[in-house]
Amino acid sequence: MREARRWHQQYPKEIPTSLSYDEKPLHDFLADAAFQYKEKKALYFMGKELSYAEVYDQAKKFANYLQGLGIEKGDRVAIMLPNTPQSVIGYYGALMAGAIVVQTNPLYTERELEYQLNDSGTKVIVCLDILVPRVTNVKNSTTVEHMIVTGIKDYLPFPKNLIYPFIQKKQYNMVVKVEESSDTHLWTSIMSKAEANYQEVEVDPIEDIALLQYTGGTTGFPKGVMLSHRNLVANAKMCDAWIYKMKKGEEVILGVLPFFHVYGMTAVMNISVLNAAKMILLPKFDATDVLKTIHKIRPTIFPGAPTIYIGLLNHPDLNKYDLSSVEACISGSAPLPVEVQEKFEAVTGGKLVEGYGLTESSPVTHANLIYGNRISGSIGLPWPDTDAKILDMETFEEVEIGEVGELAVKGPQVMKGYWNKPEDTENTLKDGWLMTGDLGYMDENGYFYIVDRKKDMIIAGGYNIYPREVEEVLYEHDAVQEAVVAGIPDPYRGETVKAYVVLKEGYKVTEDELNKYCRENLAAYKVPRIYEFRDELPKTAVGKILRRKLVDEEKSKQKEEVTTSGV
Repeated sequence: MREARRWHQQYPKEIPTSLSYDEKPLHDFLADAAFQYKEKKALYFMGKELSYAEVYDQAKKFANYLQGLGIEKGDRVAIMLPNTPQSVIGYYGALMAGAIVVQTNPLYTERELEYQLNDSGTKVIVCLDILVPRVTNVKNSTTVEHMIVTGIKDYLPFPKNLIYPFIQKKQYNMVVKVEESSDTHLWTSIMSKAEANYQEVEVDPIEDIALLQYTGGTTGFPKGVMLSHRNLVANAKMCDAWIYKMKKGEEVILGVLPFFHVYGMTAVMNISVLNAAKMILLPKFDATDVLKTIHKIRPTIFPGAPTIYIGLLNHPDLNKYDLSSVEACISGSAPLPVEVQEKFEAVTGGKLVEGYGLTESSPVTHANLIYGNRISGSIGLPWPDTDAKILDMETFEEVEIGEVGELAVKGPQVMKGYWNKPEDTENTLKDGWLMTGDLGYMDENGYFYIVDRKKDMIIAGGYNIYPREVEEVLYEHDAVQEAVVAGIPDPYRGETVKAYVVLKEGYKVTEDELNKYCRENLAAYKVPRIYEFRDELPKTAVGKILRRKLVDEEKSKQKEEVTTSGV
């Protein structure tokens, strides 16, 4: 897109308005880095380092092994891992084999996992050893034919607690013994036996899907977003152009954002490999561990979410750590409070700016300038080759500057559509424009602002939570007659999940009992933090529950509490 736009006048001379994209698949990033920066360190993981040559060699072995299992072009391979060497090697190796990667959250319950594996038609799943019981329980009722098992011990001599954030502390030292069989394979065996001579697969970067990234909506189950090689290559190169002071082969990028989340995948993993940067892998966010890591390993780039920066700033020992190595951070997933931005920049001396994106756009479409004019409260400017406009929600005509409407975006990073959901695709993609469902406006200088969400999606701590999914679990409880879930303001997580529940006559259930039930059927971040029992819920004349009214009541209540406390 070379036509001049209002926001282009804000670009510094170092950022082009349009980029060139090689006709290459995404995994060529790794091949190029291994060729040009063979001995450069690619991964740092709890003291263990792997060079780009080693990562590339192991990815080729993994690709060869997958092809030996019968994986062909377009077959789906799920990766259910936290940030570990295997998550990077498995991701690129699967792409090299011609497969489509299905990123799978290790926090998923059996119910959520079974749905995603069947919907995607996954043939092979790579999982952590501690997750084997969960995967085994659903495997026979899914399309999965093979399970590849790995663990922290595959790269480190001794297990450490940090790798297992999804189990209770008393289980940290638990050993899961896994026997190899015709359908169960060990990562260590693959790396010791497989040869690095996989069969190269011809890829059309524009047409061929690289990734199925699951997202959701206010109705139905999560949808698989089809992201092509070109989508992912384009967004990584846009990110590279935006952070134009990055030096190839010299940067150190902190990877605390999970790679199974599209933001972490692009802004940490893919951008690191594109730049032959050293990637620091942290399997979960722990403020103390992050501070120690920055102090010791000295990352220069630190993509994150507001809750991550807030957690660090609130750490009681913050002043004991030197964070001055951090030069640039783009915050995504939720609005960035101004005070957090200012405090973090004061502590690090680096730049922290807010960005915006969606799973459907690989994900980034906008960001404030890191080295230039930025406006607090704004999501910034559209990235190179990215077009954006604000549309009237009824006529779909472009509105005047400053008027609120629905944000629509277009660019080479916008998805091909939703997996096996043509109607949803048609409703979301209009003549190549992605209808974001977010309400906002553009100012006279081309800066964009988000004022509300058209959808009812909840964003808590950077995670997308879809009310309908939580409500369906609540409705399955014997005592629940009606339930509605909403996101209410939370100073730390941005929003938190609240459930409003009406019980069936004659039934009793406590908040603790309902909470335990939800934890058995939902990933922890989706479980309501607050339950309110009511005799009835507000509804329209046709019986539709008014979720927005409940949210407005909550905001009024919080505002009143603040006013009262200030008297």
